[in-house]
Parts: sequence; C-alpha cells; structure tokens
Amino acid sequence: MKRASSDPFQNRAATSPDDGFDDGDSSDGGAEDVRVLRALGVLEHLSASAEPLTLAALAPRLRVPKPTLMRLLRAMEEAGYVLRAPAASGFVPGPRAAALALRTLRGPDLRRHCRSILRRLVSRLGETCNLTIPHGARVLYVERVETNEPLRLHLTPGSWVPLHCTASGKLFLASMSLLERRRTLAHLPLTRAAPRTLVDRDALEAELDRLGGLGIGIDNEEFVRGMIAVAVPVFDKERKVVAAVACHVPTARLSLDELLTWVPQLRTAADEMATVLSPA
Repeated sequence: MKRASSDPFQNRAATSPDDGFDDGDSSDGGAEDVRVLRALGVLEHLSASAEPLTLAALAPRLRVPKPTLMRLLRAMEEAGYVLRAPAASGFVPGPRAAALALRTLRGPDLRRHCRSILRRLVSRLGETCNLTIPHGARVLYVERVETNEPLRLHLTPGSWVPLHCTASGKLFLASMSLLERRRTLAHLPLTRAAPRTLVDRDALEAELDRLGGLGIGIDNEEFVRGMIAVAVPVFDKERKVVAAVACHVPTARLSLDELLTWVPQLRTAADEMATVLSPA
C-alpha cells in the first residue's frame, strides 16, 4: 500500500475538490499547476506586505474566491508556509517559507553572483563589504568579502547581528512604516553592545528618522568599539527594501565622514545587487 505523504500542504492540494473556479486548464495536471502557482502568489503578497493580510484583502489581489483561498491558506498554515497573526486577524509568511527563502539566498549560484559584486566593490574601496537581509528581529549576513588589511571585524556569512546597533539593522528599521517600526521596537531588547549603542528608545527613534531622510544606515561605533559602518538599501521592483550593502571600517583607518563619501559607490553596487535578487 502506498503511504500518504506527511506534508499536509501536499495532501490538501492533491485532494482539494473542484470549487468552480476556472484554473485555466481542464486537465488534472493543469489544475494542480495552478494550485501550486496560487500558493506562490500568496507568499509573494504576504512577503511584500508590511502588515498581515486578511482573507478579504488577499482574495481580490489573487482573483480567487474566498472559499478556495481559505482552503489553500489552511493547508499552507498546516504545512508551516503561513502563520495566522491573531492580533490582526491576518496572515504572514511562516517559518517554512522563511527557511526556503534563506536556502535560496544561500544557494551557490546566487551567492556567486552576489560575491562577485562585493568583490568588485572591495577592490575599489579596499575595505570589507557585506550583503545583509532582515530576518525577524535580527540581521543576517548572506555574503561577505573581507579586506586584506590585518585589522578588521571578523564575521562569516550566516552570522546574525542585532537590528538596533548595526548599520544594516538601523537601515531596515528606518525603512519601515512608522507603525511597523514602533511595533518592532516595542518587542526589541535594546542591549548595549558598545559604549555608543543607543539604548534609549526616543533617541533611537530620532536617529532612525534622520537616517530615513538620508536613505542610509550608520553604525558609529555602536556595535563594536573602534568600528564604523554605513549601509545602503537594495530595492525590489516595488521599491521595497529587501537587503542592504554595507561597508565596515576601523576608525584607525578612516573617519565616519570619510566613510560616508563612499555612499555613491555602495549605491551602485546595491543597484547591481537588485538585478540579481529581484530581476525584472
């Protein structure tokens, strides 16, 4: 006897009854393909939204009847691809979707392209440069190319760092809507990592407002004493910040004002990175 799959999404998708919605193909294989694409559409909309999306908000965007979409959301929730946000009565990407996204970013082909862009940037600037992404209440280093200088900050791809005291993290916070940022900060422990770490929420919010106007993130010895950094955004096609390109420098070699003169080169690299991470 053939054993049923342990994946609830697969089981539900395979046995879901006909709901009368035109899948665009009368064959079973075509209908199954559309159901898979529909699930991907759900994840695209949820990941692009700053707030949880309700069934009523998702249905017209996907042009799917609510009963059909509700069955799909239940199956995706059981499988861990979406989570229900109780306070907002909506849905957000689940842990399995996040794990899939991280595995994709860590894939050899994508990392090779990203590393090539960073390598060219490091050859021009002479200092360590990184590609980072926001993930929950932390920042993930996806790729990194080190300087040849002996004095440097040692972090490897896959490392996690805080949001509130790093250049990339502050950039991600500054790019959020005011409501999203305040919700994030309300649950974010402002741990002091260095003497200059901003641990007062009002002071941090004022700094994030300033950085939001500049469109960059700055770490002025807030994460590690003696290290400064600047980060610029990588945008997707909808101009949403999906990643950051950052550069770290010891204060023994460069001042913050001097580092900020490199922002144009960082932005050029970020534009190149956008063509890799969010192709047209």
